[in-house]
Amino acid sequence: MMTHPLAAPSSTALDLHARMVDFLREEVLPAEAEYEADRRAAGPDGHEAPAVIERLKTTARERGLWNLFLPSESGLTQLEYAPIAELSGWSLELAPEAINCAAPDTGNMELLHLLGTPEQKQQWLEPLLAGEIRSAFAMTEPAVASSDATNIETRIERDGDSYVVNGRKWWTSGVLDPRCAVLVVMGKTDPSAQKHRQQSMLVVPRDTPGVVVERDLPVFGQHDQHGHGVVRFDDVRVPLSAVIGEEGGGFAAAQARLGPGRIHHCMRALGAAERALAMMVARVQERVAFGRPLAEQGVVQQQIAESRIDIDQARLVCHQACQVIDTHGNKAAKDLIAIAKVAVPRAAGRVIDRAIQVHGGAGVTDVTPLAAMAGWHRAMRLFDGPDEVHLRSLAMSELGRTPVVPVPPVTV
Repeated sequence: MMTHPLAAPSSTALDLHARMVDFLREEVLPAEAEYEADRRAAGPDGHEAPAVIERLKTTARERGLWNLFLPSESGLTQLEYAPIAELSGWSLELAPEAINCAAPDTGNMELLHLLGTPEQKQQWLEPLLAGEIRSAFAMTEPAVASSDATNIETRIERDGDSYVVNGRKWWTSGVLDPRCAVLVVMGKTDPSAQKHRQQSMLVVPRDTPGVVVERDLPVFGQHDQHGHGVVRFDDVRVPLSAVIGEEGGGFAAAQARLGPGRIHHCMRALGAAERALAMMVARVQERVAFGRPLAEQGVVQQQIAESRIDIDQARLVCHQACQVIDTHGNKAAKDLIAIAKVAVPRAAGRVIDRAIQVHGGAGVTDVTPLAAMAGWHRAMRLFDGPDEVHLRSLAMSELGRTPVVPVPPVTV
């Protein structure tokens, strides 16, 4: 695997990063208590966005922190966006949405930007970019192993000038948010076609008759504000113009959507790991056990050092993947994206776990954000492809690679 030297950030990228640091310190982190109070008051069945979200969005736009994930909007490369996205990972519930860089909207916007018709862009992309609506992505299904997208069974059938959708999805993130106006739905249009040409993607308005949200799924017992829905499609009818790209192009579109999305998740996970490490360092300096601060205990010092190694190693592979995306495209970066998707959540999970340990009982409650962070980043090893799928892909690439220097045969 070739390595590529990392490009220096532009003055624009450095300025936006500095603005993001200030925004996080001055606006986002102080707003977390209000957000959490509103969410507790709403209960697990409440999915209205707390008022603080819209206030933060207004402030972010005023500070020029808006749609930074999309190069055509921000002028940033993926490598330049990475440190800014990392900062947003410090406050996963607030910061990404505040700057209009939250999943699944980012992936849906990228898809519509890349493949959408002028009408689709006007109807859906423009209000998404403006932060006026939210969206959901419906691909995963409970009845099949959806890590292999060719397994998907939801049917999309032509009927005159319409498509009719029937199927059942889950982990349709964002669909319970009242602001969700549209779903991107993947299903099979032609089961008899070549394996990777059977699927298509459609834009389906959330209020289309037959779109039924059955329930919300918690992540390790926690119900997110936007929700992770189990959704049923009962004879859902949309016009033929609802197809994204071309009929039969759904599998390729999914890969185009998920590539940048995976690396964006990794960027944010690095931010969560940095916050966990900062919390660990603060905690061990103020807590005394057995007559001296925890920071003076050798085992604790080792945990801090191991955490710094974990984060910096993971960041390097994430940034390397970004550099290749910028210079050679998503396809050329697929192995590095797979490495990052496995390595970064693992590293973040280890760091968060150590932070929980030094916080003792406080680490497993809602007194700190650590328990929620641990649940989400453990789940990250499953969504956007489980570790095993990425490991399999990496192994196949390695088995097919010709070494730069031939390996002499083993002789006895």
